[in-house]
Amino acid sequence: MIKQYETVFIATPVLSEAQMKEAVAKYTGFIKENGGEIVYEEDWGLKQLAYPIQKRTSGFYYLIEFKADSQLVAALETQYRRDERIIRFLTFAMDKHAVAYAEKRRANKQAK
Repeated sequence: MIKQYETVFIATPVLSEAQMKEAVAKYTGFIKENGGEIVYEEDWGLKQLAYPIQKRTSGFYYLIEFKADSQLVAALETQYRRDERIIRFLTFAMDKHAVAYAEKRRANKQAK
């Protein structure tokens, strides 16, 4: 069953701009190659972490909204775990309220 998901990952802060773009391209490409559809992407940039993770205090945040089935999500999370550039990730299935909120947030962002 196809659902809409939102995934956010935090990449290590030592990556260059090109390395970060390559990591993003890897995951968006992985989603597309396995039958997923990218709905929205947003680069949140370098942010301070709430607590140290692997002795790091900051990281590059990136959000991807996509439509796919649950097997793709499991495979995507396996890819995150295998990549030493990714220090944290979270993927969740969006219900109709989360989808509506995300669409409203995007509309407000485009209006600005």
